Amino acid sequence: MKPLAPLALVLLLAACGQGDSAPGAVTPGEEKALNEAAEMIESQRLNPSAFPPIAPAPAVQGTENAAAKAN
Repeated sequence: MKPLAPLALVLLLAACGQGDSAPGAVTPGEEKALNEAAEMIESQRLNPSAFPPIAPAPAVQGTENAAAKAN
């Protein structure tokens, strides 16, 4: 029985296989799909000039001197 133990160990380790990719890596097909999705999103972005300018918020009465009093 003992002479078979090393052989069994070698066979078990060989069955594990050596994958080409790390755990959590994407396949080439998934990578292509992700790249295509990113291109679609980028092509739909609006130019910042498409938005109207934002007016500054009005100052609240009584807060101008609050910082000076705190110091």
